[in-house]
Amino acid sequence: MKYLIKTLIVFFITSSLFGQTEKEKTSKMLNFVSKTGVILKFEDYRLPNIKSSYSIAECKIRKIISGNEEKYFLQISKKGKYDTKTASIAYEDVMEIQKAILRLKAQVEIDLNTKSDYLENKFITEDGFEVGYYINKEKSTWYINLEKYGSNNTLFTKNYEILENAFQLGKEKIEELKL
Repeated sequence: MKYLIKTLIVFFITSSLFGQTEKEKTSKMLNFVSKTGVILKFEDYRLPNIKSSYSIAECKIRKIISGNEEKYFLQISKKGKYDTKTASIAYEDVMEIQKAILRLKAQVEIDLNTKSDYLENKFITEDGFEVGYYINKEKSTWYINLEKYGSNNTLFTKNYEILENAFQLGKEKIEELKL
């Protein structure tokens, strides 16, 4: 019994020390807009909504000007009963997500032939945005997860083209705005 108590005490002390030293990572957008001493300007450009299996998500490009610097983010927002979940995806991550969707698209046909009861294949950006699919009962369902934490932050769709199209339109609009 004494050994168990000593072990628990050491565990709690160690976990609290590690918990205090690890800093919470912030998103690329939050890092950009957190600069002080500069004027921030936000411009939004609407894109077609994403129609998922259970809901509709709004899409837009948000241009942010911070002092003399500007950045572009694809924002996808899903309204819930009590709040709205929003992913703000940096332009460079939009490009990486497009590459990931191509790789996942090639992999889904192979994965559909596995004999597993459940399979999930996904790509996660540095900011925690996820795109991928899961296979259950020999059927694939594609999804995007807008935020790392919380509930009601996932959009599901039966085909990847909806997601592929949303990211392509976002990329094109950002490139148009950069000219």
